[in-house]
Amino acid sequence: MSFLLFAVEMDLHDKEILPGDILPVVIIGNGPSGICLSYLLSGYTPYLSPEASHPNPLLHSKLAEHPHLSLLEQDLEYLCEGLEGRSSNPVAVLFDSLLLPDSDFGFDHTSPLEWQYEPERAIPHLVLGKGPPGGAWHAMEGSMLTLSLANWMELPGLKLKDWMRDKRRNVRNDRATPAEIASYYQHYVSQMSLEQNFACGTLVTSVTRQPISQEGSPPCWRVTGLQRREGEELGDGSTLSEEVPFSVLARNVVLATGTHDIPARLGAQGESLPFVCHSFWDLEAAIARGELNQSSDPVLVVGAGLTAADAVLATHHLNTPVYHAFRRSVNDPELIFNQLPKLLYPEYHKVHQMMTQQHQRNNSQQDHTQNLHRSNPSSSSSSLPRYPGYLSFPRHRVVEFRPDRKCVLESDAGERTVVQVSKALVLIGAHPNLSFLDNNGRSLGMNPEEPISCRRNPIEVDPFTNRVIAANGPGMYAMGPLVGENFVRFLKGGALAIASDLTKRQKEEAEKGEGELSIDRLMDRCVDRQTRADPEVCLVDV
Repeated sequence: MSFLLFAVEMDLHDKEILPGDILPVVIIGNGPSGICLSYLLSGYTPYLSPEASHPNPLLHSKLAEHPHLSLLEQDLEYLCEGLEGRSSNPVAVLFDSLLLPDSDFGFDHTSPLEWQYEPERAIPHLVLGKGPPGGAWHAMEGSMLTLSLANWMELPGLKLKDWMRDKRRNVRNDRATPAEIASYYQHYVSQMSLEQNFACGTLVTSVTRQPISQEGSPPCWRVTGLQRREGEELGDGSTLSEEVPFSVLARNVVLATGTHDIPARLGAQGESLPFVCHSFWDLEAAIARGELNQSSDPVLVVGAGLTAADAVLATHHLNTPVYHAFRRSVNDPELIFNQLPKLLYPEYHKVHQMMTQQHQRNNSQQDHTQNLHRSNPSSSSSSLPRYPGYLSFPRHRVVEFRPDRKCVLESDAGERTVVQVSKALVLIGAHPNLSFLDNNGRSLGMNPEEPISCRRNPIEVDPFTNRVIAANGPGMYAMGPLVGENFVRFLKGGALAIASDLTKRQKEEAEKGEGELSIDRLMDRCVDRQTRADPEVCLVDV
């Protein structure tokens, strides 16, 4: 049992870590990014298996040059040279290639990595999250298919297909629902014995740089916030909960919050009107209330990402007419549909077909509702599939939402179209909640003048260590959607980059006699203090 067990079994009271001690790593966010990094920091270490081979002979030969070294100790930049993949982050491509060799081509090669549990390599750390392990996956609708193939959603050491097979009688396809994925991540933390590193129900409110103390403690990061704690039970069986302040000092802090907190807005006139929504779940709620059917006025979907595509599919399934407006051209290589293998994602390919074949050509101001209810004349060829009740507006923006539920769209050429709708769904992404950083972390982005955004303005990091370039001190890292990685498949590369950098730094400091605080030493001091003074001592203490 490590000292971090107190973070789970006892509350994070308004206290700091034992006076004079600094926790090596605090991870803010307990989604797949934070979970994967916790796994690597807990002593689970990847090596090249002596019996294995990699389909890329150059990569295999590089790995074989130092077979006694773990992947965490090797030169990641050297290993990444010459690799190509669907991510712009080189370490993400490397780790994906090692975990799922040639999976883009439909192959199911065995990974050449073997994992060894080496507890002496563990780096003490704490993972903070608002809800249970799994992050935003717990808030997603369980009935929808996920984007990624199931094995692309898994974390090292626990095959998702095997876990799913134990949970349901038969696996009909290679994908899983968000509810299953959320349950898998929560089970993963338990299965890998990572619970002692997780403090759930915590909301981080501030991350600040601490200077050298009068006692000579080195500069570090102070992480403060609130932890939800269950109180006394009431007569009706419910319990009162309260939020208790906490404060933690950390040598390194990792930003892994994801980007699903704050829906992005267009900034268009009338966007706050009640028929304008910014969440897919608002559509789900309207469907559940029976507000939409085939006789409804059309639903306007704004956006060209996967959530917008899900909204198009859900609405079209009800035979409710759909207008679909988006800024990009349907042939833009940056459009997500142009990056997905068509055979693996037939439903998203269908949406892309709809966007391509049934788009608005005459941009005069008119009401298209009747055309949508009858049929759509916009198909460029009678031999192509037709999708009655759907009309797309490529390279258009919303100028205005009007109280009478009319929306004004404008093309790149400046031509305007007015459409009558029942609902408008603005699904153009989301911004992370980085309110615990100065100016919401804007100074950390590629463009410091813009808010942090996964696609438009990710946090700028070193590509081989994931250190934040513009941090106001050493020891700040970022990973996952915050650095532009939306897919679980690739965010694992960020965990590898950070764990590798921390491992190498720890080794360098140990050689200089400046080693990190060990788990055993922290546990001994915590137990000693508990015995001497405080029966309720826990992880943090003022």
